[in-house]
Amino acid sequence: MALKGLDIFKLTPKTNCKDCGSPTCMAFAMKVAQGAVPLEKCPHLSDAAKEKLSEATAPPMRTIQFGAGENEHALGGETVMMRHEKTFVNKCLYAVEISDAMDAGEISDLLSKTKAVDYERIGEHMYVEIISVHHDPAKSASDYVSAVKLAAEAGRCILLDCTDLAAAKAALEVCKDTKPILDGADAGNAEEMNAIAKEAGAVLGVRGASIDEIYDTVVKLEGLGNKNLMLDVTASSLKETFARAVRLRRAAIKGGDRACGYPAIVNTAKLAPGDSVTQSALAALFTARYGSIIVMGGMSYAQALPLYGLRQNLFTDPQKPMKVTPGIYAINGADENSVCAVTVDFALTYFVVSGEIDRSKVPCNLLITDAGGYSVLTAWAAGKLSASSIAKFFQEMDIAGKIKNRTLIIPGKVAVLKGEIEEKLPGWKVVVGPNEAVQLVRFLKDYQ
Repeated sequence: MALKGLDIFKLTPKTNCKDCGSPTCMAFAMKVAQGAVPLEKCPHLSDAAKEKLSEATAPPMRTIQFGAGENEHALGGETVMMRHEKTFVNKCLYAVEISDAMDAGEISDLLSKTKAVDYERIGEHMYVEIISVHHDPAKSASDYVSAVKLAAEAGRCILLDCTDLAAAKAALEVCKDTKPILDGADAGNAEEMNAIAKEAGAVLGVRGASIDEIYDTVVKLEGLGNKNLMLDVTASSLKETFARAVRLRRAAIKGGDRACGYPAIVNTAKLAPGDSVTQSALAALFTARYGSIIVMGGMSYAQALPLYGLRQNLFTDPQKPMKVTPGIYAINGADENSVCAVTVDFALTYFVVSGEIDRSKVPCNLLITDAGGYSVLTAWAAGKLSASSIAKFFQEMDIAGKIKNRTLIIPGKVAVLKGEIEEKLPGWKVVVGPNEAVQLVRFLKDYQ
């Protein structure tokens, strides 16, 4: 059970040195108990106190890391059931499944289509993070190794979906440097799979015929000293798979049972084989409840756009607005003689507005002011977007010294600011733009 603030306070130095950033040790202890600051903020905690506190204050879901280099990822670490309670910590990841039952041409074609899904949305790189390699029992270990080698060439993390000991060991020999996930431990092979995974430094996935069997296998593996685990909750039916995902998360978060507190793997390709539409629907379901790695039979742009949008919405902190850095953004080759347009730093506003300006092909300097991450009307209502704030931004960024053009387009929804801005920025011609970003293309072309 998690410690309370007073329990944590008893283990602090009680010197009130403020080195942690809090005014007193009691204040620090209360923040740690709430999960607001990590233990490491106090440089004076004894090793014994750290050891005792680290386990008690750790998130109910263990954080599991896998992958190497730029493909390193973290899953788990969650502290709430619902995003609005606080925030989700580590976003779920999507995987595309290949199999050693496919020929090399099929695998290469599928991997090529997978790599084509690669774009940026609101500053986040969107792509398929994992290649899952399924071992067909009818195939040999060498067939499986060949498929794994092709997957490794894609430059993504690898998930080995394999319960065969010989095939798993052979596959790890060729991909262990990528720090893969070996999803293949069950009640019958737990000890052997554990030895193989630990030797290769791989995360071990645990599966079972029932949720109780998964739990018992996890307890057994933890007894063998392995807590670098994931739980494959995929069952023979959607109903059972969903029940496993929710029950395990609830047992970890609400019940404090750390044996249930591991990231979950859900394979939609097994739940709806050959049905890409149903797989997409299931991927959306388990993005929200509670898949950590979601495996699909393929990924196209049509599938990716709504899925990644949903994931991005769920895994952003609801208490922190999504912002872009204030500054001058030259679009379509804009220079010092190009017209200027100003808007707020709310990320969605920036990407919509910049996209429409780009589509117009008109050179334009987009000026992004600090508005606290609010939308245009919200920022204006809150006093974050005003003639004074725009004038301050112009002064801080030395806009007049960097741009010779003296035309400034403002959002149509704050047309009321036109006169005040002209007073604050003498010499500038303030033009009221359209109300909606989609109207910018025609507006800029006509204005030009």
